[in-house]
Amino acid sequence: MKLWVVAFTRRGARLCSKIVDSMTELEHECTGFASAAYAGEKLQTIGTSFSEWTNQAFLNVQGIIFVGACGIAVRAIAPYIISKTKDPAVVAVDEHANFAVSLLSGHIGGANALTIELAKRIGATPVVSTATDLNHRFAVDCFAEENNLYLCDMQAAKAVSAALLDDKTVFLQDDFGEFFPQETPLPQGIQFGASGELGICISLDDTQKPFSVTLNLVPKVLTIGIGCRKNTAAEFVEQAVMQILDQNQFSVHAIKKLCSIDLKAQENGILEFCRHHQLQFSTYSAQELEQIQGDFASSDFVKDITGVDNVCERAAVLGSTSGKLIVKKQVFPSVTVAVAIQIGGNKKT
Repeated sequence: MKLWVVAFTRRGARLCSKIVDSMTELEHECTGFASAAYAGEKLQTIGTSFSEWTNQAFLNVQGIIFVGACGIAVRAIAPYIISKTKDPAVVAVDEHANFAVSLLSGHIGGANALTIELAKRIGATPVVSTATDLNHRFAVDCFAEENNLYLCDMQAAKAVSAALLDDKTVFLQDDFGEFFPQETPLPQGIQFGASGELGICISLDDTQKPFSVTLNLVPKVLTIGIGCRKNTAAEFVEQAVMQILDQNQFSVHAIKKLCSIDLKAQENGILEFCRHHQLQFSTYSAQELEQIQGDFASSDFVKDITGVDNVCERAAVLGSTSGKLIVKKQVFPSVTVAVAIQIGGNKKT
């Protein structure tokens, strides 16, 4: 997790340095800041207005830790709050390290977990106020974040949480069987079922609505392998990928990343598609692709151009950790597409 920590007093700066050391030991990417009077070897100066510093933090990091009063933190972040699906985790710690308070994005942003982790390291009391945590109920947004699932509807997620807090039953359909194995006890209030008033559906197809109110959770487990002619427009990439998804009833939210050969690393059409959908794009050398074992389509023409007999299928498998090819090479105008699925291990690391 990329973290920024900021302090405003001498005592706060000392605690800020301690937090930077502790979070770095836990393998977070952590940077500390303080006003010029208290910055030093470990802490950078804020270097701009505090409002602009906070704005940059919202744009560039996953977590912000304020060493100081909660009121300072609340006023600082207020202009930049967008939504619980986009905002970073925000935690406030008093300069005596008595309390660590989860202020924003407790579940999806990870502020609750960060608060507890931080409190243990500095000897503070963690303060977490989300209702599902206080009542020891299943938190679907936290579950989705931990398991790399795209949460399709925040209103439905709120309905699920409200029902569980009201001791009502929420039904579950898990097409994968990976997230809730049959032999494992379900969280309190969750029950397997194919129909009902309110439920959670874990599937690659986000159009499935087995319940009157359905919260769709989409596993991000698909790797798209792609090849294309030089200077192929983004619209052709979009059409090809979307057609594959539609044909197989795959949600676009199931895509983890796109992969290709390194010759396409600067292919504008692919890069524009990835920017539009906020997807990672990875490329590999011909030698790396050639080493992948499997039953792949082979083209002498492609090998003459790229040095390997197949780009999209091999890239899809290589890009998906322990992946399996589920859609073989499909040919579209100027674009080839294949799809691999990650087998197991969907939890975030």
